[in-house]
Order: sequence, then C-alpha cells, then structure tokens
Amino acid sequence: MYKPYKPKRDWTQWVGLIARMLFGLTFIFSGFVKAIDPLGFAYKQQDYLEVWNLTTLGNLTLLAAILISALEFMLGVSILLGIRLRETAWGGFIFMIIMTPLTLWIALKNPVVDCGCFGDALVISNWGTFWKNVVLLALIITVILTNRNRYNEYLSPLPSWLLAISFGFIPIAFSCYSLHYLPIIDFRPYKIGANIQEGMLIPEGTESDQYETTFIYEKDGVEKEFTLENYPWQDTTWHFVDQTSVLVKKGFTPAIHDFSITTSSGDDITDIILNDEDTIYLIVMYDLSKTNTKNLAAINQLYKEQTALGAKFYALTASYQGDIETFKEAHDAPYQFCTADPITLKTMIRANPGIMVLKQGTIIDKYNSNSVHKYLINNFQNNK
Repeated sequence: MYKPYKPKRDWTQWVGLIARMLFGLTFIFSGFVKAIDPLGFAYKQQDYLEVWNLTTLGNLTLLAAILISALEFMLGVSILLGIRLRETAWGGFIFMIIMTPLTLWIALKNPVVDCGCFGDALVISNWGTFWKNVVLLALIITVILTNRNRYNEYLSPLPSWLLAISFGFIPIAFSCYSLHYLPIIDFRPYKIGANIQEGMLIPEGTESDQYETTFIYEKDGVEKEFTLENYPWQDTTWHFVDQTSVLVKKGFTPAIHDFSITTSSGDDITDIILNDEDTIYLIVMYDLSKTNTKNLAAINQLYKEQTALGAKFYALTASYQGDIETFKEAHDAPYQFCTADPITLKTMIRANPGIMVLKQGTIIDKYNSNSVHKYLINNFQNNK
C-alpha cells in the first residue's frame, strides 16, 4: 500500500512550534481579557497619559484600547495557526520591540502600580511585566529564525489574508458588547455574588504595610536626617524641618480597600448601606460631565417603581457639589447623591451610568443603563 512521504521535523522545527504556541496563546489571552473590558484598558491608558502630561489625547484611549486588543488577538491566533506566518511573526516582533523598552521604563520609574497588560484577569508587577516581555521577544525571534525558509501557507494569499484579518473582528465584537452592556466576564472584586464587607476584611495574622520614616532636623544652620532609632529625643536644640515615609515592605491589601460613601453633608454612610436589609440601588456615575444621559428617564422610572416596593436609591459620583446640583435640576433626578472615590466607582462597574443592586452588602445584580428598559419590563412581568 502506498504511503505518502511525511518529512520528519528536526529539532529547530519543534523549537519553533513550541515558541509559536507559547507566543500565540499569550497574545490571544492578553487580547481577549482586554477586549472584554475595553473601558478598563482605556482607564489604564489615561493613567499613563496623565503621567506623560498628554491628557488632551484622552478621547482616543477607548478607540486605542479596542484596536490594540484586536491587534494582539489577531496576531496571536494567526501565529498560533501559522496563517500568514511571515508577516504576522514580524508584526509580533515589531509589537514587542515597542513594548519591551516601554515596560522597562515603567519598571524603572513605576508611574503606575499595574501596567494592565492582562487587564484585571492577571495582575503582575511592573518588573514581572518587563521580564514577561523579554521572554515574548525571545519567543518571537525564535519563531522568525526557525521558520526563515519554511513559510508554507495552507491557503492562497487572498483567503489567508482575509482569514487573518477576520480574527481581529472577534475581539472588536466582544468590546462592542461589553460597552453596550457589561463585560461578559468580571474579574474585579465587585462581581455579582460578591460581598463587599467580606472583600474588605483583613485576615488575622497578616502583615500590614511597613514604612521607614525619616525626620529632618536643623541645628546651627545644618540639616540632618534621623530615624526613629537615632532621633535626638533629649536634645531640644534641634528644630524640626520635615519628615518623609517610604514604603519598604508591602503588606496584605484586601480585594476591596477603598469603598467609602459620603453624603453631601459629609456623613459616612458606608456601613449603613452595606448592612441595610432592604434592597439598595446604587446609580454609579463617576463623572457627571461624561455621563450618558439618554437613559436617565428610564432610571427615574426605575426609582419610582422600586422605591414604591421599599427599595432605596443612591447615586454615587466623584463630581463636585455644584455639578451635582446642576445635574439634578437638568434631569429631574429624584435620588440622593453621595460621593465616592472615582477609581472605586470605575472599578465597581464599567458603565457611566451603571446600576449596582445590593442587599446586606452582597451584589445581587449589576447592569449598564442601556439595560434599564429590559429590567423595567422584567419587573413589570414579574409583578403582574
């Protein structure tokens, strides 16, 4: 019986195949987790723009977030499957040549705590991100070198190009869905079913942050630094100038560590909201100047229906009191406005406005304001 000849792979081909798989899977994962949370990736880019004093480019961050995640996903799938391997491998190389020096600068300067390369799905240190990129750069160089004379396409040029490009539309579709509704997978501590109080707990026996405090004192026109160990307690001729505290060891940080709600009068009602046995609706609008107002009438209707059933409503924002009063008057907002940290509000829900439903501190539902009409219909049908 005739058996077709199948050439054996040499060791360089196996190395190249393994490098392709590792590089491709990493890029697929990175692109996917950013694509399902485009607002989160955009927020991270805004952090960088603030560091670089380029806040005027802030309106482009969402588009950039969608396109970068699509590019990563497309390159990852194409390299993994060997589609247009010559071009996509060089595309991956150029991508890593740009990102590796950038992440080295981030590791050295530490302008942000988390670079956001894997979204909220996998948070690694800035140095960890840099070394991860060094490995990826080595992998893509290996792919290029081991396939220099072996770029065998399975398809003719036009179909292979169309197939490679089509991979980029998958993450774009995920991003569009997440923007209109919410991310299909929630990696943050405010996911449905999570209890906020439990997320704020610090287990017994865990270490807290450790700081080294330096005191600067002056005597006879000469300034000198002291620590707690050699501080001149008895010598009153030294005059205090300044003190600094530097974090020397990071302690345990709970998943939720900055959740605090304050009324316009300055009262902290965090515990009241988290311990309330009634259903609590939190309308999250981190910045009223950027709030999508097209569904506010439906939110007002939701307020009327749910408060009639005993629920309580609070709007959470980081905007100033004057902006709050203007907003309430312009949109006939009947609910009480409270203030909270803007980063916390962005973390709680990826929508502006977004709605989070609590009961005794447990998140029982959350949705984008685009879904309010559907929620009203469901409530109407359930209460008929």
